[in-house]
Amino acid sequence: MGYENVLYEVKDQAARITINRPTVLNALNPKTVAELGECFTAAHHDDAARVLILTGAGEKAFVAGADINELSKQSPVSGKEYALAGQRVLHQLETLGKPSIAAINGFALGGGCELALACTIRIASRTAKLGQPEVKLGLLPGYGGSQRLPRLCGKGVAHEMILTGEMITADEALRVGLVNQVVEPGDLLSTAESIAKKIAANAPLAVRYAMEAIERGAEMPLEEGLFLEASLFGLCCATEDMHEGTRAFIEKRPAKFQGR
Repeated sequence: MGYENVLYEVKDQAARITINRPTVLNALNPKTVAELGECFTAAHHDDAARVLILTGAGEKAFVAGADINELSKQSPVSGKEYALAGQRVLHQLETLGKPSIAAINGFALGGGCELALACTIRIASRTAKLGQPEVKLGLLPGYGGSQRLPRLCGKGVAHEMILTGEMITADEALRVGLVNQVVEPGDLLSTAESIAKKIAANAPLAVRYAMEAIERGAEMPLEEGLFLEASLFGLCCATEDMHEGTRAFIEKRPAKFQGR
């Protein structure tokens, strides 16, 4: 598929999506956000893509934030629409039904940090820097950072990062739970690919329902979350993959899951 600002490739059951604007540190503008949405739609409908890997072109940035030239032109009405458009695409990623891995290869600031937050798993290069610096521009996070960051890392961490606008290192991001792993720069994509392969080897519907149980259940009282889990467990019992998986275990052979 051909896009102006994004590269899209499916290989080994993983859709690799690369934000490709290295001359501006992969900053997000409306066209790039729209192209990301198109990539997410393509991955959703592609049975060959069981996992998504998101990264940035070059060595300096995952996504260094929004395009400041675009931000500076916003009115109250257009600014709200600008934020809602980005929120819709990131919500699409978060609810895709397929897990996503952010391979954070440099600066992940503002919208870039928010894009990583919308992913299922985050792996950071040791040289990565993360932050929500919007207050330094007279703004606040607009693509979900004020909502996802406290849910992931707690209100204290979210308040400190968002209100100071300061960047944190990859090691600090690991300490506060913002990223899952920190690896050497040369190992970043191979680590993301290794995790993707492990996920892709499992039953696609079970993976999808497990994600739904975690994401939706986290916003529910425990009793309702447990009921959701039991209901999704029951759905898994009706799938061909469940019968294949249990037979394969008993017969001591690798399972061949079909996503049915």
